[in-house]
Amino acid sequence: MSAEPKFRKKLADQIQKGRALILEQTTAAIHAIRDWQKQGYGQIREFANQKAPAVLQKYDASPAWVKSGFFILPWVVVVLLTLYYFDVFDSKPTPRLIQDPSIVYVNDDLSKLIKNGQVKLAPFVEELRVSGRIDFNERFLARIGANVTGRVSEILGVPGQEVTQGEVLAKITSTELTQSQLAYLKARTASQLAEQAANRARILYKEDVIALAELQRREAEAMTAKAELRAANDQLRVQGMDQKSIDRLAKSGVIESINNVIATIPGQIVERKINRGQVVQPAESLFTIADLSTLWAVAEVPEGNSSLLQKGQKSSVIIPALRNRVIEGVISHVDAIVNPQTRTVVVRMDISNTTGQIRPGMLATMLIDSEPVERLVVPSSAVIREDNQDYVFIRSDDDRYRMVAVKAGPEGKGMRAILSGLKEGEEIAIEGAFHLNAERKRQLSGGG
Repeated sequence: MSAEPKFRKKLADQIQKGRALILEQTTAAIHAIRDWQKQGYGQIREFANQKAPAVLQKYDASPAWVKSGFFILPWVVVVLLTLYYFDVFDSKPTPRLIQDPSIVYVNDDLSKLIKNGQVKLAPFVEELRVSGRIDFNERFLARIGANVTGRVSEILGVPGQEVTQGEVLAKITSTELTQSQLAYLKARTASQLAEQAANRARILYKEDVIALAELQRREAEAMTAKAELRAANDQLRVQGMDQKSIDRLAKSGVIESINNVIATIPGQIVERKINRGQVVQPAESLFTIADLSTLWAVAEVPEGNSSLLQKGQKSSVIIPALRNRVIEGVISHVDAIVNPQTRTVVVRMDISNTTGQIRPGMLATMLIDSEPVERLVVPSSAVIREDNQDYVFIRSDDDRYRMVAVKAGPEGKGMRAILSGLKEGEEIAIEGAFHLNAERKRQLSGGG
């Protein structure tokens, strides 16, 4: 037999012996009590026989159940008194200790999570937080279009490419340009012929061969021809030819049908809207070039907060896409009008982007600081909100805090202005207010 069955058998034997011993002792106690009770009844019977024999005779003549009842009655009385002592028959609920719902008691573990501080009167800077975005700096943004109607024959610029001012982005074959060049050559020839005719007329007039009226007519024709030449020259300039190219055309007489699309500013090509073979018009935008070294942070501020805005005011921008990177700066522009649809005022902040990590279109949060004002302030972590009401926990003693309602103002720089409900110098829980409120609710629910 293994050790475990032996142990179980031994334990069972001991339990059996214990039960037998308890039963034996209990039986002995009951017999002793009954003997004592019989002895007591015997003494009472002798006393009744001496003092009231008639009563004893009636008792002896009574039925057996009456005699048994008198014997059992003391036991019933003892049981009832015991039950009454322990309020078994009390139907009223046990009254609970009424606790002030604003008081919370803290133990050693909870006190380690609490940090106390004092209510202070200090310069408060209201921090206006509005949603915004990163946008191009429009002072360094250019939309490049075609100067003539034509078909795209070659594309040299691609998105992301850095270009310099005057660099060729695309080439367009244009019959409109050839017609303008032809008109220029005709105007130049006509101007030369008209000037020669005017010179001959001056000679003939001096020799009295022609009349003054004829001289004036030829001079007028020469002036008109020069004006038409200037107009044709200007038309070519409008269509994208520089003066050197026009002069070369005048000397060679060779017409070129290719028009170059030129970058008007240095920067990066951020958009291209054409493909080879596409027919384009002068009104169309073909490329967008931007200098991305400086950008705008743009936000729309509700008109109710517009009184806090002014040019040159300190502000900062938080960009979530760059791991909440914070960029400090000042407001460079505040719109003079309110948008009637959104009821907002547009504000703008210039930001440097020398590393190129900031990209137009990124979401941002703009933080605008107001002028400092003396106010009662507490850390924002000291204020909790419950049922549309702000509360703060005031320290009553080492292990007790009291929750009081306060009227909290705006938030700024991690601090919260207190308009009413607290006094300067009061000691409050500046960290761990959430834990205090959770403990308060637990204690109210009877959890401790």
